[in-house]
Amino acid sequence: MKKSLSPNAVTYCLMGVNLLYFLFLTLHGRTEYDMDLMLCYGAVYEPLIFQEHQYYRLLTACFMHFGIEHLVNNMLVLFVTGGYLEQALGHVRYLILYLAAGVLANLISCFWNAGLGEAVVSAGASGAVFAVVGGLLWVALRNRGRLGNLTLRQLLIMAVLSFYLGFTEGGVDNAAHLGGLVSGFLLAIFLYWPKKD
Repeated sequence: MKKSLSPNAVTYCLMGVNLLYFLFLTLHGRTEYDMDLMLCYGAVYEPLIFQEHQYYRLLTACFMHFGIEHLVNNMLVLFVTGGYLEQALGHVRYLILYLAAGVLANLISCFWNAGLGEAVVSAGASGAVFAVVGGLLWVALRNRGRLGNLTLRQLLIMAVLSFYLGFTEGGVDNAAHLGGLVSGFLLAIFLYWPKKD
């Protein structure tokens, strides 16, 4: 007898990895204040990525957070939105979109900050989480503005509100947020295969 995965299995696993990595980091210091700790365990820092070729940081940073509030905010949005996209794409394609867009969001952030002449320590799942919202925007567009009980209008309001909060609060990597949203939308064009009636 075959057992199928939960429809939201990958979303729950991603949340679990984020939580476990946060717990691991908190055993070693204060993630919201200790930049050396975050750098030591994989945060994004443009000089280390492009000069020292530590490209793994583009991925590891997707599972790191500056304090419990940062973690909870990202995981709450992932919990609310992730399952919709996972069910629309399937487990594997959803995971590909999440990880690839998270890396792309961090890469875009690096180029943006380098263009401003800044070297910034950054981390967080928000680039990948914004990619989930971007992917949902495409899926909703392909389904006449709806996906389950989510509407395109609700998704747009969520995205606009998130960007507004990001621009009005300090220390938020809006380049990663926008990069994630756009990357998720574009990747969904290739990864979403609507079921034929």
